[in-house]
Formats: sequence, structure tokens, C-alpha cells
Amino acid sequence: MSKEKSAWISLLFAGLLEIVWATTMKLSEGFTVLGPTLWTIVLLILSFGLLAKAFRTLPAGTGYAVFTGIGAVGTVIVGAFLFDEGLSGWKLILVTTLIIGIIGLKQVTGGEEA
Repeated sequence: MSKEKSAWISLLFAGLLEIVWATTMKLSEGFTVLGPTLWTIVLLILSFGLLAKAFRTLPAGTGYAVFTGIGAVGTVIVGAFLFDEGLSGWKLILVTTLIIGIIGLKQVTGGEEA
């Protein structure tokens, strides 16, 4: 597997872990519930470790934008379904715009120098 492909996979998993640690942070109720607080810390460390690994190859700006985009989109979706935060038409349009931006950044970054 190429170094760049490995970096993108690390970035994907870092972003997915961001969704999970953001969810456990919500469940920790401001770090007042021990179990979710501990999970948040562990998952955050793993997420940032994978992000750091991806940064060895990918440009920092692109990597960070994709990382936060994955986390933002995923957290909005989890919030809507797990925490009943709702998904209005505008939220769906804006989340779709984020997804298009993430895909676009991935497409234009292929083969660039880090």
C-alpha cells in the first residue's frame, strides 16, 4: 500500500474516532460521568495519534480540514439520531456541502507534495 493511501486511511479512522469521542464527551455530561469521560480521553488520544500519522504525508491544512469535516458531519448525524437534535432541511444542505468539500479536498490533494 502506498504511503499516501495509508495516510488517507489513517485520516479516515481519525475522523471516525472523532465522531465517537465527541459522542462520549456529550455522554460524559461535562466530564462529570466517569465512564464516558475515560472513553473520551482514550479515543481522543487515538484519534489525534492517527491524525499525526496522516500529517507525516498529507498537507496539514487539507488533513485537518478533512479530519474536522468527517467529525462535524458524523457528529451532526449522531446528534440527530442519538440525541434527538433534529435534521432540518438547512442542516442537510449544509452537511451535504461539507461532504462535497471533504471529497473535493481529497480529490485535489492526490499527488501533491506534503
